[in-house]
Amino acid sequence: MDFAESRQRMVDGQIRPNRVADPLLLDALRTVPCELFLPPALRSRAYVDEDVALPGPAGRVLVAPLTVARLLQLAAVRPGDRALVVCAGTGYGAALLARIGARVIAVEDDPDLLPMARAALAACGLPAGAVRLEAARPTAGCAAAAPFDVILIEGEVPEVPPTLAAQAAEGGRLVAVRGSGRRSGHAVLGRRIGGAFTVTPAFDCATAALPAFAPAPGFVF
Repeated sequence: MDFAESRQRMVDGQIRPNRVADPLLLDALRTVPCELFLPPALRSRAYVDEDVALPGPAGRVLVAPLTVARLLQLAAVRPGDRALVVCAGTGYGAALLARIGARVIAVEDDPDLLPMARAALAACGLPAGAVRLEAARPTAGCAAAAPFDVILIEGEVPEVPPTLAAQAAEGGRLVAVRGSGRRSGHAVLGRRIGGAFTVTPAFDCATAALPAFAPAPGFVF
C-alpha cells in the first residue's frame, strides 16, 4: 500500500472538501504518516473517514483525521503556540500540532496506548523533543507547564472540565467534542478573553467518548 499516495488522496478527497483550508495544517496532514499511529494489522485503515478502534479494554480510538483536522483548524494553531493534547492516544493529534510548529505536551494514562505513542512519535520524522509525552491523569492536564495557547481534547467529553479551562492562556483556545456518549455531539471552542473562559458550539461532530471523562456513577436507591 502506498501510504504517501493515500495521505494525498485523503487531503484532496476528505479534508479540503470539508472546508479545511489552513495551509500549515494541510501540509502537516500530507506529511505526518498517520499509519504509524496504528498497530501494523490496522494500518490499511489509517486514511478511512472514520475512527479506528485501538487495542485495549478501554474502548479508545484513533480519531478520524478529518475530525482532528477540523478541530485543529478551529483552534487556529500557529507556529510557536504552546499546546496541550489531552487523551493523546497514540499521538497523532500531537504530531500534527508539532508539525505545524507548536510546542507540544501530550498527556495520556492508558498503559496500552503509551508505548504505541512513544514509538510512533519517535518514528514519524519530527525533531527530537518536538512532543513531550506525559503519563498522567488527563482530567488534570499539565498545570505545571500552563498556560497554553491551544488545548486539544482528543475525543468526546460531556463537558469541558474547569481544571483544563483554567490552563488556557489569555487569548488561548480549547477545542473538544462535547456529547453524551451517543456519537451525536458537536465540536466546541473555548476561549479565554479578558480573564473569562467561554465555550461555544462550532459544528456537529461525532467521535468516541473518553472514559477518563465519564461522570462518576451516582447512588442508586
